[in-house]
Amino acid sequence: MSVAVLLLLGLQVAEGRRNRCFFNRTQESCVCYSLSEETAGSIIQCLPATVVEFWGGDLEKYAAFPIRDLDSSVIDTLGSLVIQKIIIGNVLVPEVLLARVLRFFSYTHVQELAFESCVFQGTGNWSDMDGQNLPILSLSFHNVTSAPLTGREQAFSSLSRWLESLEELAVTGSRVTSVPCAIGRVFRALRSLNLAHNSLGDGSLPPTFCQGAFPQLQQLSLHHNNLSSYHGVCEGVELLPELRHLDLSHNELMADPSSSCQWPPSLQHFNLSNTGLDEVPAPLPPHLEVLDMSHNHLHAVDISLSSMKKLFLNQNLLQAVPSIRNYPMLDTLHLDNNSISELPRAEVKLLGRLQDVAVADNPFSCSCSGAGGLQALAATGHLGQGWPGDYRCHSPAQYQGWQVAQVPVSVLHCDPAAVVAPLCVALALLGVAGA
Repeated sequence: MSVAVLLLLGLQVAEGRRNRCFFNRTQESCVCYSLSEETAGSIIQCLPATVVEFWGGDLEKYAAFPIRDLDSSVIDTLGSLVIQKIIIGNVLVPEVLLARVLRFFSYTHVQELAFESCVFQGTGNWSDMDGQNLPILSLSFHNVTSAPLTGREQAFSSLSRWLESLEELAVTGSRVTSVPCAIGRVFRALRSLNLAHNSLGDGSLPPTFCQGAFPQLQQLSLHHNNLSSYHGVCEGVELLPELRHLDLSHNELMADPSSSCQWPPSLQHFNLSNTGLDEVPAPLPPHLEVLDMSHNHLHAVDISLSSMKKLFLNQNLLQAVPSIRNYPMLDTLHLDNNSISELPRAEVKLLGRLQDVAVADNPFSCSCSGAGGLQALAATGHLGQGWPGDYRCHSPAQYQGWQVAQVPVSVLHCDPAAVVAPLCVALALLGVAGA
Protein backbone atom coordinates (compact mmCIF):
# COMPACT_ATOMS: atom_id res chain seq x y z
CA MET A 1 0.00 0.00 0.00
CA SER A 2 1.59 3.30 -1.07
CA VAL A 3 2.37 6.23 1.23
CA ALA A 4 -0.14 8.32 -0.73
CA VAL A 5 -2.93 5.93 0.21
CA LEU A 6 -1.78 5.89 3.84
CA LEU A 7 -1.84 9.68 3.96
CA LEU A 8 -5.21 10.13 2.36
CA LEU A 9 -6.58 7.70 4.93
CA GLY A 10 -5.13 9.96 7.60
CA LEU A 11 -2.29 7.72 8.77
CA GLN A 12 0.50 9.42 10.68
CA VAL A 13 3.88 8.17 9.53
CA ALA A 14 6.48 7.73 12.27
CA GLU A 15 9.44 5.59 13.19
CA GLY A 16 9.44 2.84 15.84
CA ARG A 17 9.18 -0.88 16.26
CA ARG A 18 6.01 -0.85 18.32
CA ASN A 19 3.90 0.75 15.63
CA ARG A 20 0.77 -1.26 15.05
CA CYS A 21 -3.05 -1.23 14.88
CA PHE A 22 -5.56 -2.89 17.21
CA PHE A 23 -8.96 -3.99 15.96
CA ASN A 24 -11.93 -4.31 18.35
CA ARG A 25 -14.36 -6.65 16.65
CA THR A 26 -17.20 -5.97 19.13
CA GLN A 27 -17.15 -2.22 18.57
CA GLU A 28 -16.04 -2.46 14.94
CA SER A 29 -13.31 0.07 15.71
CA CYS A 30 -9.57 0.12 15.09
CA VAL A 31 -6.85 2.18 16.82
CA CYS A 32 -3.41 2.73 15.30
CA TYR A 33 -0.43 4.15 17.17
CA SER A 34 2.38 5.90 15.28
CA LEU A 35 2.08 3.71 12.24
CA SER A 36 5.17 3.85 10.04
CA GLU A 37 5.50 3.02 6.38
CA GLU A 38 7.59 -0.02 7.26
CA THR A 39 4.92 -1.50 9.51
CA ALA A 40 1.88 -0.31 7.56
CA GLY A 41 0.85 -3.93 6.99
CA SER A 42 -1.01 -3.91 10.31
CA ILE A 43 -3.51 -1.46 8.80
CA ILE A 44 -5.08 -4.47 7.08
CA GLN A 45 -6.72 -5.30 10.41
CA CYS A 46 -8.70 -2.06 10.17
CA LEU A 47 -10.41 -2.88 6.89
CA PRO A 48 -13.59 -4.27 8.59
CA ALA A 49 -13.80 -1.29 11.01
CA THR A 50 -16.34 1.51 10.77
CA VAL A 51 -14.32 3.79 13.09
CA VAL A 52 -10.55 4.16 12.75
CA GLU A 53 -8.32 6.20 15.06
CA PHE A 54 -4.72 7.28 14.40
CA TRP A 55 -2.68 8.64 17.31
CA GLY A 56 0.79 10.13 17.22
CA GLY A 57 3.39 10.40 14.52
CA ASP A 58 5.27 12.87 12.35
CA LEU A 59 4.03 14.01 8.96
CA GLU A 60 6.54 16.82 8.44
CA LYS A 61 8.98 14.72 6.44
CA TYR A 62 6.22 13.92 3.93
CA ALA A 63 5.13 17.54 3.44
CA ALA A 64 6.85 17.69 0.03
CA PHE A 65 6.10 14.08 -0.91
CA PRO A 66 4.66 13.89 -4.46
CA ILE A 67 1.12 12.53 -4.46
CA ARG A 68 -0.08 11.32 -7.83
CA ASP A 69 -3.64 10.80 -8.95
CA LEU A 70 -4.94 7.41 -7.92
CA ASP A 71 -5.32 4.58 -10.38
CA SER A 72 -8.59 2.73 -10.75
CA SER A 73 -7.60 -0.21 -8.52
CA VAL A 74 -6.84 2.07 -5.56
CA ILE A 75 -10.07 3.97 -6.15
CA ASP A 76 -12.00 0.69 -6.11
CA THR A 77 -10.25 -0.30 -2.87
CA LEU A 78 -11.20 2.97 -1.20
CA GLY A 79 -14.76 2.63 -2.38
CA SER A 80 -15.06 -0.82 -0.83
CA LEU A 81 -14.01 0.30 2.67
CA VAL A 82 -16.74 0.51 5.32
CA ILE A 83 -14.96 3.18 7.37
CA GLN A 84 -17.43 5.91 8.35
CA LYS A 85 -15.42 7.88 10.92
CA ILE A 86 -11.74 8.78 11.17
CA ILE A 87 -10.12 10.33 14.26
CA ILE A 88 -6.63 11.84 14.02
CA GLY A 89 -4.91 12.85 17.26
CA ASN A 90 -1.67 14.13 18.75
CA VAL A 91 0.05 14.91 15.48
CA LEU A 92 1.54 17.88 13.64
CA VAL A 93 -0.25 18.23 10.30
CA PRO A 94 1.42 20.25 7.50
CA GLU A 95 -1.54 22.00 5.92
CA VAL A 96 0.02 21.78 2.48
CA LEU A 97 -0.07 17.99 2.78
CA LEU A 98 -3.66 17.96 4.04
CA ALA A 99 -4.71 20.15 1.13
CA ARG A 100 -3.27 17.66 -1.37
CA VAL A 101 -4.77 14.48 0.08
CA LEU A 102 -8.17 15.64 1.31
CA ARG A 103 -9.70 15.44 -2.17
CA PHE A 104 -9.12 11.68 -2.22
CA PHE A 105 -11.72 11.26 0.52
CA SER A 106 -14.31 11.66 -2.25
CA TYR A 107 -13.66 8.00 -3.12
CA THR A 108 -14.52 6.79 0.41
CA HIS A 109 -17.67 6.56 2.53
CA VAL A 110 -16.20 8.51 5.46
CA GLN A 111 -18.91 10.76 6.92
CA GLU A 112 -17.14 11.97 10.08
CA LEU A 113 -13.63 13.41 10.41
CA ALA A 114 -12.24 14.53 13.78
CA PHE A 115 -8.93 16.10 14.80
CA GLU A 116 -7.89 15.91 18.47
CA SER A 117 -4.94 17.84 19.96
CA CYS A 118 -3.35 18.52 16.58
CA VAL A 119 -1.18 21.37 15.31
CA PHE A 120 -1.84 22.56 11.76
CA GLN A 121 1.38 23.97 10.37
CA GLY A 122 1.64 26.62 7.65
CA THR A 123 -0.93 27.19 4.95
CA GLY A 124 -1.93 25.01 2.03
CA ASN A 125 -2.91 25.54 -1.59
CA TRP A 126 -6.55 24.48 -1.65
CA SER A 127 -7.16 25.17 -5.34
CA ASP A 128 -7.34 21.41 -6.09
CA MET A 129 -10.55 21.34 -4.01
CA ASP A 130 -12.38 23.79 -6.27
CA GLY A 131 -15.74 22.21 -7.16
CA GLN A 132 -14.86 19.00 -5.26
CA ASN A 133 -17.54 17.09 -3.32
CA LEU A 134 -16.72 15.06 -0.21
CA PRO A 135 -18.95 12.59 1.66
CA ILE A 136 -17.91 14.06 5.05
CA LEU A 137 -20.94 15.58 6.78
CA SER A 138 -19.50 16.03 10.28
CA LEU A 139 -16.18 17.78 10.98
CA SER A 140 -14.69 18.45 14.42
CA PHE A 141 -11.56 20.02 15.87
CA HIS A 142 -10.75 19.84 19.57
CA ASN A 143 -7.72 21.45 21.18
CA VAL A 144 -6.11 22.30 17.87
CA THR A 145 -3.68 25.06 16.90
CA SER A 146 -3.69 26.68 13.48
CA ALA A 147 -3.22 29.97 11.68
CA PRO A 148 -5.98 32.56 12.42
CA LEU A 149 -9.14 32.30 10.34
CA THR A 150 -9.00 35.98 9.42
CA GLY A 151 -7.59 36.44 5.93
CA ARG A 152 -8.24 32.86 4.87
CA GLU A 153 -11.47 33.46 3.00
CA GLN A 154 -9.91 32.29 -0.30
CA ALA A 155 -9.10 28.85 1.14
CA PHE A 156 -12.68 28.46 2.35
CA SER A 157 -13.92 29.59 -1.07
CA SER A 158 -12.01 26.69 -2.68
CA LEU A 159 -13.61 24.33 -0.17
CA SER A 160 -17.07 25.79 -0.61
CA ARG A 161 -18.48 22.96 -2.76
CA TRP A 162 -17.88 20.59 0.16
CA LEU A 163 -18.45 22.96 3.09
CA GLU A 164 -21.78 24.16 1.79
CA SER A 165 -23.12 20.61 2.30
CA LEU A 166 -21.52 20.06 5.75
CA GLU A 167 -24.14 19.47 8.47
CA GLU A 168 -22.16 19.43 11.74
CA LEU A 169 -19.09 21.45 12.74
CA ALA A 170 -17.34 21.59 16.12
CA VAL A 171 -14.32 23.74 16.93
CA THR A 172 -13.81 23.43 20.69
CA GLY A 173 -11.01 24.27 23.10
CA SER A 174 -9.05 25.96 20.32
CA ARG A 175 -8.87 29.63 21.45
CA VAL A 176 -11.22 30.82 18.71
CA THR A 177 -12.03 34.55 19.10
CA SER A 178 -14.27 35.06 16.06
CA VAL A 179 -15.27 33.65 12.69
CA PRO A 180 -15.13 36.03 9.70
CA CYS A 181 -18.53 36.79 8.19
CA ALA A 182 -17.54 35.53 4.71
CA ILE A 183 -16.54 32.14 6.13
CA GLY A 184 -19.87 31.77 7.95
CA ARG A 185 -21.71 32.34 4.69
CA VAL A 186 -20.01 29.29 3.14
CA PHE A 187 -21.75 26.90 5.57
CA ARG A 188 -25.14 26.99 3.91
CA ALA A 189 -26.43 23.60 5.12
CA LEU A 190 -24.88 23.53 8.60
CA ARG A 191 -27.38 22.38 11.25
CA SER A 192 -25.14 22.16 14.33
CA LEU A 193 -22.24 24.41 15.39
CA ASN A 194 -20.24 23.84 18.58
CA LEU A 195 -17.85 26.65 19.56
CA ALA A 196 -17.58 25.73 23.25
CA HIS A 197 -14.47 26.27 25.40
CA ASN A 198 -13.09 29.11 23.28
CA SER A 199 -12.46 32.85 23.72
CA LEU A 200 -15.55 34.35 22.10
CA GLY A 201 -16.65 37.68 23.58
CA ASP A 202 -19.79 39.75 23.11
CA GLY A 203 -18.19 41.66 20.22
CA SER A 204 -17.32 38.42 18.42
CA LEU A 205 -20.90 37.41 17.73
CA PRO A 206 -22.25 40.06 15.30
CA PRO A 207 -19.50 39.49 12.68
CA THR A 208 -19.61 35.71 13.19
CA PHE A 209 -23.40 35.48 12.79
CA CYS A 210 -23.77 38.25 10.23
CA GLN A 211 -26.53 38.53 7.64
CA GLY A 212 -26.46 35.36 5.48
CA ALA A 213 -24.11 33.37 7.70
CA PHE A 214 -25.20 29.87 8.80
CA PRO A 215 -28.73 30.27 7.34
CA GLN A 216 -29.86 26.73 8.34
CA LEU A 217 -28.26 26.62 11.79
CA GLN A 218 -30.49 24.94 14.40
CA GLN A 219 -28.14 24.07 17.28
CA LEU A 220 -25.52 26.47 18.64
CA SER A 221 -23.25 25.73 21.62
CA LEU A 222 -21.36 28.69 23.10
CA HIS A 223 -20.79 27.38 26.61
CA HIS A 224 -17.49 28.10 28.41
CA ASN A 225 -16.59 31.28 26.51
CA ASN A 226 -16.06 34.92 27.57
CA LEU A 227 -19.61 36.14 27.01
CA SER A 228 -20.92 38.64 29.57
CA SER A 229 -23.99 40.42 28.17
CA TYR A 230 -27.28 38.54 27.91
CA HIS A 231 -28.66 41.13 25.54
CA GLY A 232 -25.39 41.33 23.62
CA VAL A 233 -25.74 37.64 22.83
CA CYS A 234 -29.37 38.21 21.84
CA GLU A 235 -28.30 40.89 19.36
CA GLY A 236 -25.46 38.68 18.13
CA VAL A 237 -27.67 35.73 17.14
CA GLU A 238 -30.89 37.49 16.14
CA LEU A 239 -30.09 36.94 12.43
CA LEU A 240 -30.19 33.12 12.75
CA PRO A 241 -33.70 32.40 11.42
CA GLU A 242 -33.75 28.63 12.14
CA LEU A 243 -32.07 28.56 15.57
CA ARG A 244 -33.80 26.07 17.90
CA HIS A 245 -31.20 25.13 20.55
CA LEU A 246 -28.87 27.64 22.23
CA ASP A 247 -26.41 26.77 25.01
CA LEU A 248 -24.92 29.75 26.87
CA SER A 249 -24.03 27.86 30.04
CA HIS A 250 -20.83 28.59 31.96
CA ASN A 251 -20.64 32.23 30.85
CA GLU A 252 -20.91 35.02 33.45
CA LEU A 253 -23.92 36.89 32.08
CA MET A 254 -25.55 40.16 33.09
CA ALA A 255 -28.92 41.40 31.82
CA ASP A 256 -29.69 44.93 30.67
CA PRO A 257 -33.32 45.80 31.59
CA SER A 258 -33.41 48.58 29.01
CA SER A 259 -32.66 46.32 26.03
CA SER A 260 -35.44 45.55 23.55
CA CYS A 261 -33.64 42.80 21.67
CA GLN A 262 -35.84 39.97 20.41
CA TRP A 263 -34.61 36.38 20.24
CA PRO A 264 -35.24 34.36 17.07
CA PRO A 265 -38.88 33.16 17.27
CA SER A 266 -37.73 29.64 16.34
CA LEU A 267 -35.69 29.25 19.59
CA GLN A 268 -37.18 26.45 21.73
CA HIS A 269 -34.36 25.07 23.92
CA PHE A 270 -32.38 27.56 26.02
CA ASN A 271 -29.56 26.65 28.43
CA LEU A 272 -28.67 29.42 30.88
CA SER A 273 -27.25 27.20 33.61
CA ASN A 274 -24.13 28.31 35.49
CA THR A 275 -24.36 31.88 34.22
CA GLY A 276 -24.34 33.74 37.56
CA LEU A 277 -27.84 35.19 37.08
CA ASP A 278 -29.77 36.28 40.20
CA GLU A 279 -33.06 36.77 38.34
CA VAL A 280 -34.73 35.47 35.22
CA PRO A 281 -33.65 37.79 32.39
CA ALA A 282 -36.11 39.40 30.02
CA PRO A 283 -37.10 39.01 27.36
CA LEU A 284 -37.07 35.25 26.97
CA PRO A 285 -37.64 33.63 23.57
CA PRO A 286 -41.41 33.81 22.96
CA HIS A 287 -41.93 30.16 22.01
CA LEU A 288 -39.57 28.55 24.51
CA GLU A 289 -40.26 24.90 25.39
CA VAL A 290 -37.18 23.98 27.49
CA LEU A 291 -35.44 26.38 29.87
CA ASP A 292 -32.45 25.37 32.00
CA MET A 293 -31.56 27.94 34.67
CA SER A 294 -30.00 25.52 37.12
CA HIS A 295 -26.90 26.40 39.16
CA ASN A 296 -27.64 30.12 39.41
CA HIS A 297 -28.62 32.52 42.23
CA LEU A 298 -32.36 32.81 41.67
CA HIS A 299 -34.50 33.75 44.69
CA ALA A 300 -37.78 33.77 42.78
CA VAL A 301 -39.17 32.82 39.38
CA ASP A 302 -42.12 34.71 37.98
CA ILE A 303 -42.48 34.17 34.26
CA SER A 304 -45.38 33.34 32.00
CA LEU A 305 -44.76 31.20 28.92
CA SER A 306 -47.65 29.08 27.72
CA SER A 307 -45.33 27.01 25.48
CA MET A 308 -43.02 25.87 28.32
CA LYS A 309 -42.71 22.09 28.67
CA LYS A 310 -39.55 21.55 30.74
CA LEU A 311 -38.16 23.87 33.42
CA PHE A 312 -34.92 23.17 35.30
CA LEU A 313 -34.35 25.33 38.39
CA ASN A 314 -32.24 23.02 40.53
CA GLN A 315 -29.30 24.39 42.54
CA ASN A 316 -30.68 27.89 43.15
CA LEU A 317 -31.90 29.87 46.18
CA LEU A 318 -35.64 29.42 45.76
CA GLN A 319 -37.63 29.37 49.00
CA ALA A 320 -40.95 28.47 47.43
CA VAL A 321 -42.22 26.42 44.54
CA PRO A 322 -42.94 28.74 41.58
CA SER A 323 -46.56 28.66 40.52
CA ILE A 324 -47.05 26.50 37.45
CA ARG A 325 -50.49 27.87 36.59
CA ASN A 326 -48.89 29.91 33.82
CA TYR A 327 -47.41 26.78 32.18
CA PRO A 328 -50.32 24.72 30.84
CA MET A 329 -47.96 22.56 28.72
CA LEU A 330 -45.41 21.88 31.48
CA ASP A 331 -44.50 18.20 32.03
CA THR A 332 -41.10 18.46 33.81
CA LEU A 333 -40.03 20.60 36.78
CA HIS A 334 -36.73 20.17 38.64
CA LEU A 335 -36.22 22.04 41.92
CA ASP A 336 -33.48 20.00 43.60
CA ASN A 337 -31.01 21.72 45.95
CA ASN A 338 -32.92 24.91 46.72
CA SER A 339 -34.22 26.35 50.01
CA ILE A 340 -37.79 25.04 49.75
CA SER A 341 -39.26 23.89 53.07
CA GLU A 342 -42.80 22.94 52.11
CA LEU A 343 -45.05 22.20 49.15
CA PRO A 344 -48.40 23.98 49.54
CA ARG A 345 -51.33 21.61 49.10
CA ALA A 346 -52.70 23.68 46.22
CA GLU A 347 -49.39 23.36 44.37
CA VAL A 348 -49.20 19.63 45.11
CA LYS A 349 -52.40 19.08 43.15
CA LEU A 350 -50.97 20.96 40.18
CA LEU A 351 -47.59 19.24 40.42
CA GLY A 352 -49.34 15.88 40.45
CA ARG A 353 -50.33 16.48 36.83
CA LEU A 354 -46.69 16.61 35.67
CA GLN A 355 -44.73 13.61 34.41
CA ASP A 356 -41.42 14.40 36.16
CA VAL A 357 -41.04 16.42 39.37
CA ALA A 358 -37.79 16.55 41.38
CA VAL A 359 -37.48 18.40 44.70
CA ALA A 360 -34.70 16.41 46.39
CA ASP A 361 -32.15 17.86 48.84
CA ASN A 362 -34.25 20.76 50.10
CA PRO A 363 -34.54 21.67 53.84
CA PHE A 364 -38.02 20.27 54.31
CA SER A 365 -40.21 21.12 57.26
CA CYS A 366 -41.83 17.82 58.15
CA SER A 367 -44.96 19.21 59.69
CA CYS A 368 -48.07 17.30 58.80
CA SER A 369 -48.75 19.56 55.83
CA GLY A 370 -45.10 19.60 54.71
CA ALA A 371 -44.51 15.85 54.83
CA GLY A 372 -48.04 15.11 53.69
CA GLY A 373 -47.62 17.19 50.53
CA LEU A 374 -44.48 15.32 49.48
CA GLN A 375 -45.96 11.93 50.32
CA ALA A 376 -49.07 12.77 48.30
CA LEU A 377 -46.92 13.84 45.37
CA ALA A 378 -44.86 10.65 45.60
CA ALA A 379 -48.07 8.63 45.57
CA THR A 380 -48.82 9.94 42.06
CA GLY A 381 -45.69 8.15 40.83
CA HIS A 382 -44.30 11.28 39.19
CA LEU A 383 -41.75 12.29 41.82
CA GLY A 384 -38.40 11.92 40.10
CA GLN A 385 -35.13 10.26 40.97
CA GLY A 386 -34.02 10.64 44.58
CA TRP A 387 -37.22 9.60 46.37
CA PRO A 388 -37.21 8.60 49.14
CA GLY A 389 -33.50 8.63 50.13
CA ASP A 390 -32.71 12.24 49.15
CA TYR A 391 -35.84 13.71 50.73
CA ARG A 392 -35.03 14.32 54.41
CA CYS A 393 -36.49 16.45 57.18
CA HIS A 394 -34.69 19.59 58.32
CA SER A 395 -37.29 20.40 60.97
CA PRO A 396 -38.97 20.00 63.45
CA ALA A 397 -36.36 18.63 65.82
CA GLN A 398 -38.06 15.29 66.47
CA TYR A 399 -37.93 14.42 62.75
CA GLN A 400 -34.62 16.03 61.77
CA GLY A 401 -32.67 13.65 59.53
CA TRP A 402 -35.66 11.39 58.94
CA GLN A 403 -36.70 10.43 55.47
CA VAL A 404 -39.85 12.37 54.63
CA ALA A 405 -41.47 9.12 53.56
CA GLN A 406 -41.20 7.81 57.16
CA VAL A 407 -42.96 10.75 58.85
CA PRO A 408 -46.45 9.73 60.11
CA VAL A 409 -49.14 11.86 58.49
CA SER A 410 -52.31 9.91 59.30
CA VAL A 411 -55.47 11.88 59.97
CA LEU A 412 -55.49 10.78 63.59
CA HIS A 413 -51.91 11.99 64.05
CA CYS A 414 -52.12 15.25 62.12
CA ASP A 415 -55.72 16.38 62.69
CA PRO A 416 -57.19 14.62 65.73
CA ALA A 417 -60.07 17.13 65.81
CA ALA A 418 -61.19 15.82 62.44
CA VAL A 419 -61.63 12.42 64.05
CA VAL A 420 -62.80 13.40 67.55
CA ALA A 421 -65.55 15.80 66.46
CA PRO A 422 -67.43 13.26 64.27
CA LEU A 423 -66.96 10.66 67.02
CA CYS A 424 -68.53 12.96 69.61
CA VAL A 425 -71.44 13.68 67.31
CA ALA A 426 -71.96 9.98 66.75
CA LEU A 427 -71.92 9.23 70.48
CA ALA A 428 -74.38 12.03 71.13
CA LEU A 429 -76.76 10.67 68.51
CA LEU A 430 -76.51 7.23 70.03
CA GLY A 431 -77.33 8.65 73.43
CA VAL A 432 -80.36 10.45 72.08
CA ALA A 433 -81.55 7.31 70.35
CA GLY A 434 -81.13 5.27 73.55
CA ALA A 435 -83.15 7.74 75.55
